[in-house]
Amino acid sequence: MFSSKMYKPSDKMSDLICENYVMLQVLSRFGLSLGFGDKTIQEVCESHRVDCKTFLIVVNFLLEDNDRMQDHLKELSISALMNYLKQAHHYFLDFQLPAIRRKLIEALCSSPEQEVVFLIVQFYDAYVDEVRKHMEYENQKVFTYVEQLLQGKKPESYNIGVFARHHDQINAKLTELKNIIIKYYPANGDNQLLNATLFDIFSCEEDLASHNRVEDYLFVPAIMELEKEVK
Repeated sequence: MFSSKMYKPSDKMSDLICENYVMLQVLSRFGLSLGFGDKTIQEVCESHRVDCKTFLIVVNFLLEDNDRMQDHLKELSISALMNYLKQAHHYFLDFQLPAIRRKLIEALCSSPEQEVVFLIVQFYDAYVDEVRKHMEYENQKVFTYVEQLLQGKKPESYNIGVFARHHDQINAKLTELKNIIIKYYPANGDNQLLNATLFDIFSCEEDLASHNRVEDYLFVPAIMELEKEVK
């Protein structure tokens, strides 16, 4: 179980992580490293030049699992949140998804059902291609647009509503893959590695869902407000 309390700048960073180990991902995506001793959240953020308010809005939003943090949108640093989202994309595309693929192939390689194995890997690769297109669109189109807004420019050909209306839930296909393996992949001897891979897929699915929530309920509303200001 994770803590349901609201964290403050004066709380120790070590308490936040020990009580909620999933926040290690948030820590990494904000560029905060371990080894902070007994420093407070404020002190750790300041030493890494990270906006503390934005860090805590994301942390408390994810831990609360509701939309109350939208009341704090005016306190957000859009640049800090955008860098967080960019680092999340880098983690998914360059680390987590390739690592799952390697473990999946290793877990399935001894199966006599090689045709089924091929289909599972093919399905996974198609899913990763979908995620890559989705995140590269955000990196190249959406974030470039937001950077222009931050400079006081408002391109007439685009707005954040376009992104919001077409923001696919990219974790849906991963759920389907998980169900295929659980329901239909034939058991073959020692399944420990396959079970470990499934555990990673479950974790990735949850991580992607959290990532989408940050985009939908923090990033998009913040950009809508910025658009009004620039207009």
